[in-house]
Amino acid sequence: MASFEEELQILQPVIQKLCDISLFGKKVIIKGRQHFVREGPNIIIGNHCGSYKDVAILMKYVPRPIFFTANVGIFNRSEFNALVRKHLKRHMHNFGLFLDLLFSPIKAPFVDYISSNIYKVGTIPVDLNHKKRMAFRLCHDYLKKGKAIITLQGRGRVYSDHPHPYIYPFRRGASILAYNLFRDDKVKVPITPVAFYGTQTPLIVPGKIKVNVGEPMYIVDYLTGETSKTIMDFKDALENRVKALFYDIVKKKEAD
Repeated sequence: MASFEEELQILQPVIQKLCDISLFGKKVIIKGRQHFVREGPNIIIGNHCGSYKDVAILMKYVPRPIFFTANVGIFNRSEFNALVRKHLKRHMHNFGLFLDLLFSPIKAPFVDYISSNIYKVGTIPVDLNHKKRMAFRLCHDYLKKGKAIITLQGRGRVYSDHPHPYIYPFRRGASILAYNLFRDDKVKVPITPVAFYGTQTPLIVPGKIKVNVGEPMYIVDYLTGETSKTIMDFKDALENRVKALFYDIVKKKEAD
């Protein structure tokens, strides 16, 4: 049986083609690409305002095999189909529903292919509405084996009624993983902060996507002697760093 890395290699041409389709009409500008960790355990954490486009960018530009946490619905054809329809309606309202119907013959094989192969390449299913213990165990196992995992914060959209519409409040998961691996195995996992802007623009609408990659951060720099405080302090530091990277993008956009 092929490993996840071998499956990724086999499917790489198709994955790259799907990424290109997902980013059609978009110009991608990446700052700080040298900060991506090329080997060993790594967590990439960032805001998630653009659904599949955030994923497509990381799949296309991170220079190593990477493994995502993803909505469990994507692993099921009918649920994934409903998610795509929901995404189009959220961003484009009734016109989105029209596009969903118009492109249904094209969308069907796309949905079938991804839902059938997403588990083969090591994607970690997360039930967003129930306990996430199994996904947490898988993430821990992947990191112990020296893999890179992606945990984007939010549900792939802009929250217009939120104090920071583009950056949903971070959860503690990445911080807990880093703490447990250091405490139990003395593994210092680098966590790479990433900020996205422009991925919220709907499919086929031309535009720029800007990505800002920060230097890796480590839980050992936030140890306080108290577990809960260390985890919360590191979680807050990761969120604040992504916000700073995001503001850097926005400032440059305003200056252009």
